[in-house]
Amino acid sequence: MSGGGATGGHLETPTLDREAADLLRDISEHGGYAYAAMSGLAAAGDVRAAEAAREMAWEQLHSGPWHSVLPLWRDAYSMACLHVARLLYRGGELKEALRVLDLGLIMGGTLLRKDLEAAVERLSVEARDARVLGGEEGLDKRLVREGIDRDKVLRILPIKSLSLKTVTKRSSLSLEGFLREFFLSGCPVVITDCMSQWPARMKWNDIDYLKSVAGDRTVPVEVGKNYLCSEWKQELITFSQFLERLQSNDPSAADLTYLAQHPLFDQINELRKDILIPDYCFTGGGELKSLNAWFGPGGTVTPLHHDPHHNILAQVVGAKYIRLYSSSFSEELYPHSETMLCNSSKVDLDDIDEEEYPKIMDLEFMDCILEEGEMLYIPPKWWHYVRSLTTSLSVSFWWSKPESPADS
Repeated sequence: MSGGGATGGHLETPTLDREAADLLRDISEHGGYAYAAMSGLAAAGDVRAAEAAREMAWEQLHSGPWHSVLPLWRDAYSMACLHVARLLYRGGELKEALRVLDLGLIMGGTLLRKDLEAAVERLSVEARDARVLGGEEGLDKRLVREGIDRDKVLRILPIKSLSLKTVTKRSSLSLEGFLREFFLSGCPVVITDCMSQWPARMKWNDIDYLKSVAGDRTVPVEVGKNYLCSEWKQELITFSQFLERLQSNDPSAADLTYLAQHPLFDQINELRKDILIPDYCFTGGGELKSLNAWFGPGGTVTPLHHDPHHNILAQVVGAKYIRLYSSSFSEELYPHSETMLCNSSKVDLDDIDEEEYPKIMDLEFMDCILEEGEMLYIPPKWWHYVRSLTTSLSVSFWWSKPESPADS
């Protein structure tokens, strides 16, 4: 079922070759006879049948809540993506083949992931070799060219910002000091001088570099003010298109584009190599739960909410404002009653309705501006509001203590 050898416009799919018969049998047993028929034709080189099989699997992925989708349909989608990409690649459509493979990584299952990753790695190298960057030699290729103006920043931040208690800032904090002074007591801290070894600190502010390693890759983005707004939506675009939006977006626009809480580093290994997992994430016998990217223009806002895990937010490029409220203030922060939003506050800190939410007005909070090269530790259940002050590239590390069910 593969396209043959590794050269001459063919992609090898050893896992698919080995698992295809069993997977198609399972799919047929669950009513996917038409999919199995189209997949057989796709394996024989029929591109329209390959696209039809992919569409069938896509419909199954969207037939109900994501958690209710049978895992075999996710694997079926991966299989169809491999068939489509193999045929596109054979026809010389390199970028479109890479887009389809990314969709397989984002939406597909785990069974065929190694085949998808191997194919992406090969096509990414070819795409980089084929990329032509011309006529831009005189341009400034940095995403962020200058620092922030504190006076201007204060005019756009929520009321009382940077006027009360600021988050403690510590330089090169030792693991013992972090454990004793902040982790065990559940207190936020900004840690400076701890990211100098990250290749990302030198590379990610270079637009050419980002385009060269990820420009042709497809990523999911959020469009709109934030996820609590009715006009908010999601799109799939190439990373180059996303970078273009970063450069052109007006911070006051309603269609801000944000690559938020996406496991980008599982998808694009070249970017994963540019960052290091902080040793702090293993404090207390910790287990890393997720590693996510938060890339967006100035003006993007993550509304007031809390998360279940220990969190280190590392600021690689640009700056962010973060406001934090203790977990003990949950009732006073008016959480949504809906299950899906129960970790989010009804209060819009940028436009507080004092009559509707009077309790929040006098609540104690701490805040900070997180600068390039700094990390912020956010304890579990601490409420936080985040605003990008410039174009911003951040990475979050969630971890939990295995012995603590409350954190898992």
